[in-house]
Amino acid sequence: MTIPQNITSLAESRTVGLIKQRRSNRIEELQVQIERLKKRVRIAVIFGGDKRVQGAVINPTFNPRSWKSYETVANDIAVALKTLGFRHVQVIPEDMRIGERLRKERIDLAWLNSGGVQGYISMSHSAAILEMIGIPYIGHDPMIAGILDSKHIFKRMLKALDIPTAPFMTWSLAQGEFVPSSNDRFNRVFSNYSGPFIVKPVSGRASLNVNLVEDLSALPETVSDLCQATENHVLIETFLPGREFCVAVCGPVICRNNILQRRGLPFTFAAVERRLDDNEKIFVSMDIRPITSNRVNILDPNVDGDVIQRLEELANEVFQEMNLETLIRLDVRMDAEGNMFVLEANPKPDLKTPTPEKTSLVCTSLASYGMSYEDLILSLLADRLDLYLSQRRGSITNLAKLLE
Repeated sequence: MTIPQNITSLAESRTVGLIKQRRSNRIEELQVQIERLKKRVRIAVIFGGDKRVQGAVINPTFNPRSWKSYETVANDIAVALKTLGFRHVQVIPEDMRIGERLRKERIDLAWLNSGGVQGYISMSHSAAILEMIGIPYIGHDPMIAGILDSKHIFKRMLKALDIPTAPFMTWSLAQGEFVPSSNDRFNRVFSNYSGPFIVKPVSGRASLNVNLVEDLSALPETVSDLCQATENHVLIETFLPGREFCVAVCGPVICRNNILQRRGLPFTFAAVERRLDDNEKIFVSMDIRPITSNRVNILDPNVDGDVIQRLEELANEVFQEMNLETLIRLDVRMDAEGNMFVLEANPKPDLKTPTPEKTSLVCTSLASYGMSYEDLILSLLADRLDLYLSQRRGSITNLAKLLE
């Protein structure tokens, strides 16, 4: 299955929400600028530091969001950048020494591949530090990173934008014992619905601590246990029994065979269906069962054209209405009638280099779009640089000097 080269997504011909076109020679100019930067720019790929390492933090604290370093993927990104011709690339942990390390190494540009070190809203910490010390970066700004990683806030934004998401509510132990039968909010949201329910952390990764609760009787205990385990609010939502999908979306500048292109819409790709076993209703964590090719079905435009178009329209709408500026992955599930609902957004989707043994949901279908892993990495870097150079030159004072 291959997407035609002149149409990079089935939603491309739509006219709603087209991105403003740049001057005709801008993409060629950007290509020249990147070639010039390859010899000069000093890049740091940042992964999540370990609070247990001496000097990483002042005081180790609790992680409501399950911690992972993502160092392996950071190394994959660094290797890809070097393969593309960038001469000065290194991999650096995010911890309290990061500012001094970036200063010492004279870093011009950072690539954020970290979920944080510890504490609440940790996905936003590295971006906030880089904003403060004046290092441009590839990644979401602190506010967007926090919103996307806070599932309840993200879902409230979806509702405000009239984008379909499963009915939900939140609870914390600060509100007391959770008693569904006497809870007004619960009865308004779920009305006559009595289960099954999904109970999961408001901030988390890799489907960890996601619980399927079959009926109301088990709901209070599950909510209480998860609140205690995460020391945070938990999300309660209706279970959707239909097919489950993922789709990725990023900015309009993309790369094929090391040649840049600029589209009229954000680039939507990697529309895949997640395969459940016969006895599975929800996916177990990738930490327990890694993503392999037999767990993912790449959607075929000739067979699933309507599904792909609906996924791409959802992804485009989320990207543009929420003013996103770099890659996310949307998780989407159908109800029994085939209606699609956005489950959540992943602000730092896995960018692991695909291998025959393991893959990632974002990278598994790149060949269908005529792209390699290195093409995707250059796409994300080029799109971010285009944003900085065309709209935010005041944020890249040191980087801009390298182009003089």
